Amino acid sequence: MQIYLDNSSTTIPNSEVIDEITSNLRECFGNPSSIHKIGIEAEKIIKKSRSTLADALGDAKPKEIVFTSCGTESNNMAIGGALSANKRAGKHIISSFSEHDSVYKTLEDLQQREDYKVTFLKPNKDGIITADQVKNALKEDTIFVSLMHVNNEIGAINPINEIGQVIKSYKQSIVYHVDAVQSFLKLKINLENIDLLSISGHKVHAPKGIGALYIREKTKIHPLLTGGGQEMQFRSGTENTAYIAGLSKAIDIQKSSLSEDLNRIKKLREKFILNLKSEITDIVVNSSESSLPYICNISFLGVKGEILLHTLEQKGIFVSTGSACSSKKKGSRVLESLNLSLGIKDSAIRFSFSKNTTDDELQFTVEVLKKEITKLRKLLNYK
Repeated sequence: MQIYLDNSSTTIPNSEVIDEITSNLRECFGNPSSIHKIGIEAEKIIKKSRSTLADALGDAKPKEIVFTSCGTESNNMAIGGALSANKRAGKHIISSFSEHDSVYKTLEDLQQREDYKVTFLKPNKDGIITADQVKNALKEDTIFVSLMHVNNEIGAINPINEIGQVIKSYKQSIVYHVDAVQSFLKLKINLENIDLLSISGHKVHAPKGIGALYIREKTKIHPLLTGGGQEMQFRSGTENTAYIAGLSKAIDIQKSSLSEDLNRIKKLREKFILNLKSEITDIVVNSSESSLPYICNISFLGVKGEILLHTLEQKGIFVSTGSACSSKKKGSRVLESLNLSLGIKDSAIRFSFSKNTTDDELQFTVEVLKKEITKLRKLLNYK
């Protein structure tokens, strides 16, 4: 038996998505910029996919959707493009310590190499950045705010609508970017007051190598990739038609059952946590009750997270110790920002679910955890 509980790192591509990609690779291989029939067919697929993504976001227009290669590129494009286009307006940026590395490290690098000043906000005990924190950080020369909707390690949900209202009430010209990589097709997203929004395909059962950036009409942003002027001049380079079609198919499959899936996963997570607490002593749930149900970060005191990860792997259960993009590096900046004890941070494991996760899988996981943690704690002389 193989149980995959690392869906915040990447999801298993839907079989229909794979079929859609394969079909497009074989039959719609033309360059979308070509003016002959084969090229025009590819362009039609991209146009249709753009509309599908715009509809999934609710208030977006197809021309506000730019396809990229991944969430990291979308985040870098939002940051670099917006700052380049608005640098005369100011030099102050607001973000947080709990952002994904593609935002945090990009901003950190800009602060070191150029004369930008970045205010990194610290999340509250539940991992949330509040609207009041943003309000208090705003300055006359603030030009850009970048915050994630859902944290990828603990599932904390930031009040992005309320934050957007605070920003735009202070100054309409401030560009507001939201990293929605972990929330797209899981939570309803209200685009009001949001100027830029990042999406990643492989977090929603589409393949790796495809993402998107929502760019509100009239938002000033310079392209990072120049050349042939594809994607409405925002991102040059021949479009990946097959993967764009795959993302569109993934959206079609999931968009009608978002609320149903969310409620089912919420019940599964509640039961999972309840069963763990009843079967295993000395555990700490680092994800709050208000966090996204698809993510559950738990510390099993006395057992290092990496040891437990590989123990579970041997039993066919796949989890994570944090962000897959930085889990090979030392420590978690997100857990560090919550002021947790060393014992809690070192023993943290992230279980992340998908719409395909079952109750039987989680029941089996609890049984394995009970058995293996008992062994490991005895071996490690814990208490």
